Amino acid sequence: MRESRQIAIGDVKIGGGAPISVQSMTITDTRDVDATVHQIKRLEAAGCDIVRLAVPDMDAAKAIGKIKEQTTIPIVSDIHFDYKLALEALNQGVDGMRINPGNIGAKYRIKAVVDGVKERNIPIRIGVNSGSLEKDILKKHGSPTAEALVESAMRHVQILEDFDFHDIKISVKSTDVKKMIKAYRLLGESTNYALHLGVTEAGTPKMGTIKSSIGIGSLLADGIGDTIRVSLTGDPVEEVFVGLNILKSIGMRNNGIELISCPGCGRLEIDLMKLVSDVEQRVSGYDLERPVKVAILGCVVNGPGEASEADIGIAGGRGKGMLYKDGKLVRSFKEEDIVDELVKEIESSFVN
Repeated sequence: MRESRQIAIGDVKIGGGAPISVQSMTITDTRDVDATVHQIKRLEAAGCDIVRLAVPDMDAAKAIGKIKEQTTIPIVSDIHFDYKLALEALNQGVDGMRINPGNIGAKYRIKAVVDGVKERNIPIRIGVNSGSLEKDILKKHGSPTAEALVESAMRHVQILEDFDFHDIKISVKSTDVKKMIKAYRLLGESTNYALHLGVTEAGTPKMGTIKSSIGIGSLLADGIGDTIRVSLTGDPVEEVFVGLNILKSIGMRNNGIELISCPGCGRLEIDLMKLVSDVEQRVSGYDLERPVKVAILGCVVNGPGEASEADIGIAGGRGKGMLYKDGKLVRSFKEEDIVDELVKEIESSFVN
């Protein structure tokens, strides 16, 4: 297990043995305070730990304060090139900053930002992507290789270290999963700073979920990584859902509902896809003291046996549902009542 230097974004600890946190980024116009606040609250309700906001101009930077007044989740500003935006984001009370110091020009500008984050005890994320490497590094390596990503990241790190700043986390993202994995492994060997994992521009929820699960999951399984963001095209709430399930699938989140459902076959006598989707939506926000395994099976052949292995299980078919708890049949009911009955049992048994 890699041991990293711990930092804090608001009240969320990152690295140093802290639980792996899940991040996302709003897709609203940050200057639209109402829309951004609404999306942040949806992300938080879904289980997001940290949210990042794009700050393209001064109006967006000045909106951060109003957004923070109406939200509680830690907020990170995402800034490129303009150090004045970083200074204004600090004035507005941002909890963390994503900025690459090598891109903001003269040393006095970098120093102004570093002095500001030091004063407020705010960490910086250095974020290197395969699509935005420095020209000299690209020329040296010939393409955005894993080695090029790491060299770029450590160049930015050195700039901050020269100003005696060390509250840093780093990302080296690529759209190429194998390249991303290699880059983070190299980076993990090069430094003890906290690592923010992600496959950049992973794509649609279908393909992006697969790429992110492989890339992020394989690194976490090897003990590499301290915080994650799944980058998907679409509703950012889906990013949180996938991120949390990556952590649950490898035993790094021990709360919430773990849904188990059969793939379906010709024996199905129930609309299993709709049933699972409905249950998933109803229980996704639960924060439980321990993981609760909920099985939803769609036939009377294997269903009862498999449902009985879960904390709570439903075997459906022939117009009814049978509810199992701790391996024992509790009751049966009509098919149209399955979701309500299952949610009622979960809430009465596991939700405080």
